[in-house]
Amino acid sequence: MNDPLNTAVVRHSPSTGAGSPDVWGIYEPDTGSIQYICADPTTKKAALIDVVWNFDPKNYKFTTESMDQVLDLVEENGLSVQWILDTHPHADHVMASTQLKERTGAPNAIGSLVPEIAKIWADLYNLPDAFDPVRDFDHLFREGETFKIGELDVKVMLSPGHTLGSITYVCGDAAFVHDTLMQPDAGTSRSDFPGGTTEELWQSIQDILALPGSTRLYIGHDYGTDERKEPQWEATVDEHRACNIHVKDGTKREDYIERRQKRDATLSLPNRILAALQINLRGGRLPPAEDDGNHYLKLPVNRFD
Repeated sequence: MNDPLNTAVVRHSPSTGAGSPDVWGIYEPDTGSIQYICADPTTKKAALIDVVWNFDPKNYKFTTESMDQVLDLVEENGLSVQWILDTHPHADHVMASTQLKERTGAPNAIGSLVPEIAKIWADLYNLPDAFDPVRDFDHLFREGETFKIGELDVKVMLSPGHTLGSITYVCGDAAFVHDTLMQPDAGTSRSDFPGGTTEELWQSIQDILALPGSTRLYIGHDYGTDERKEPQWEATVDEHRACNIHVKDGTKREDYIERRQKRDATLSLPNRILAALQINLRGGRLPPAEDDGNHYLKLPVNRFD
């Protein structure tokens, strides 16, 4: 029997009515990432959110099966891609943003504070001129900015903590909340990367949980639990407020911060982070080829505890 946590699971969450999108979640098992298609049922226009460019950290090889799977779903459902969106520069997977832009012609976008994240990592890599998000993304969304997917309204919420520039996309009764919340039985995401803070993560989660109770929250990652061996990525605001093991109603801010920081202190760096951020802060582009025609990454030594 196949292990669901090692399988590329796909689920469709249909529109609940006027102003509500169709959502497909596509689970990427190597990194536990959830990729999304958010589509207007009327116009069939769609946004692709946090899609993975597959990277093997043992052999430093790239493949395209995840983005191929997402684009196959787009075609199968008669959709057209209007936006390529990321919620933040991911630490655990390489973003497919530029690859998808080249394959679909759609513009790519991320949050307006990503240039501040780029400054932190340019120092860590000692690559002062390497990263230019204004160059590599077609749009940098500001807090409170709105845009359209087909006829659906989308609002951008700044939701820092995991990174200082993470954003949430709220489309009708669907919110793509990235590395803030996990599923209710798993709690919340880490906040110990450079530029992240537990205090900001707490406040971002409170802002998300202030959305209407029926809002469908779509998380960035799932790894299962000791009791649950099947990937999940959707729960409502009401379900999180009732059951989330870290932030359910009644949780005190100081207790959450202490618990999150204690947990984060035990975590190692993700095994793709030093490669992924060097690429993601270029919009999912490899560094320029050198004189032999090959691409190389630079890895900092003794910069992390």
